[in-house]
Amino acid sequence: MIESPIPYLVIAAVLGGGLWRFEQRSRLKIFTWLPAVVLVYLLGIALSQSGIVTPNPELDETYKTVKSWLLPMMLFLMTLKLDLGAFAGLGKKMLIAYAGAVLSLAIAFISVFFLFGFGKDAAGVFGALSGSWTGGTGNMLAVAAALRVPDSLLGPALIVDSLLYTLWVVLLLLAVPFAGAFARFSRAAAPVIGKNGGDTPELAVTGSPSRTLLIALAVTTLVRALSALLPWLPQTTWLVILATLAGLGASFTPLRHSAKSAETGSVTLYILIAFIGTHAHLGSVAELPRYLLAGAAVLLLHALMMLLLARRFRLDLFSIGVASLANIGGVASAPILAAAYDRTLVPVAVVMAVTGYLIGTVAGLAIALALRTIAA
Repeated sequence: MIESPIPYLVIAAVLGGGLWRFEQRSRLKIFTWLPAVVLVYLLGIALSQSGIVTPNPELDETYKTVKSWLLPMMLFLMTLKLDLGAFAGLGKKMLIAYAGAVLSLAIAFISVFFLFGFGKDAAGVFGALSGSWTGGTGNMLAVAAALRVPDSLLGPALIVDSLLYTLWVVLLLLAVPFAGAFARFSRAAAPVIGKNGGDTPELAVTGSPSRTLLIALAVTTLVRALSALLPWLPQTTWLVILATLAGLGASFTPLRHSAKSAETGSVTLYILIAFIGTHAHLGSVAELPRYLLAGAAVLLLHALMMLLLARRFRLDLFSIGVASLANIGGVASAPILAAAYDRTLVPVAVVMAVTGYLIGTVAGLAIALALRTIAA
């Protein structure tokens, strides 16, 4: 059985990186309903529960060290592609739809948490989930790390995220044929998408993937050193903040054109999930039905508030649908919904979804702190 660091590192890297690669190349329908990121987590749990990976102080220390490197690296790479100028140019109604989506999700999370009577431990789980539903899975891990949520509690958040996200994508795609009827309800005109609407160019790519990785390692080294020196907040919280700010700052430089930065960030995320899975336990999954019901209630309240927003500001179904999915689904699914309306609208969805890499961590932390205040 695996009890030493090197085999442990290898098996986590192969599990996370291998399944990410397989998902990218495979057309298997299983990944529609069971995303590879969840499968990685479940297989990580299986390795631990079966005794193939045997937890011990040496592996625990290895895990903590690896996580302190992978987390800031992932955040830097995922925020590197931000284009705040393009986001500002989406147009007034698209910005209203996006802001409304973030705000309605925040209100829904706080309301459902209060109504269901969740406790302090659940505040961390819901805060992490809100990070994912306003950004992505990477933001979930960032929020959880910043608030020092035990990895053993992240299982329900990951599973609820994937199951309900899949259902949400299906519902929004099924709603596309009703865009005309919805426009009559909301009194909306044609989609207003601003100057970046249909012709946002593809980013130029410079350098090589190895250069991108070296830059990410250099930034991570600096961030880890600084986070150990800064006062007031825990070191992990500073790691999240500094790595996000580093990615945001670099997005205004030629570094945002670095080759394979998004792909490298995704692989890093999957490997990190594999490590977390090996340190999880099944006890937290007992609460899964309650978390699923609460997650469904969050989406229902979010949908109702988005309908009211559409009516008030005369927003079309495309605007609120893509704004919602850019938050809850991210880059992987928002462009698919946009293409269902018109392929020229895909860049709008991409800009919104990538912006979520920044918004998700900020919104998730704010929501989690509000939830902890309620639970106190």
